[in-house]
Amino acid sequence: QAASISNIVGIVGPVYSRESPIIADFGERVGIPVISYAATDPDLSDRNAYPAFYRTVPSDNAAATAIVKLFIRFNWTSCIIIYQNDAYGSNGAKILTELFIKNNLIVADTLVFDITTLRMQDNLKNFLISSSTRIVIVWAGSIYTPLIIQNALDSDVLGPHFTWILSSSLSLNSFHETYHQKLIGMLTVGP
Repeated sequence: QAASISNIVGIVGPVYSRESPIIADFGERVGIPVISYAATDPDLSDRNAYPAFYRTVPSDNAAATAIVKLFIRFNWTSCIIIYQNDAYGSNGAKILTELFIKNNLIVADTLVFDITTLRMQDNLKNFLISSSTRIVIVWAGSIYTPLIIQNALDSDVLGPHFTWILSSSLSLNSFHETYHQKLIGMLTVGP
């Protein structure tokens, strides 16, 4: 009731998809829109479930579709997906896998980056070297992607031997300039 007589006209945020359902439900209950500039979970597009929720970035479906189109365009057939172990990462890996199956592409394997320990749940170098595919998709947030790429640099599994596709942007300033040459050819597909 206090919100209905206040000057509040809406909520900008939240940043994370995992927070959005709670805030969107609140916004609906008090009759104000919730506008997120970063939440990308496709479930939030359901107008019946989240009628007060809006976003200014596309859902993860758009990025996953772009990655699949990239594979089709270059006649690539398989990949490994590295994803962070939370809703964002597991949903992204799920969306990618579903789209790959629909397009007769193969997810050869998946590897989890643990956001609690900040480590891979397997030995990255052994994992990639033993795989037949040389294309790696990283579905992780901008906080964790530099850690994953640093692990790959330390393990010497970046270019030119592997093609890496990232779901979030990455600054070259995150790495010592001696590594910059190995980062050439890395692709970013995101909102």
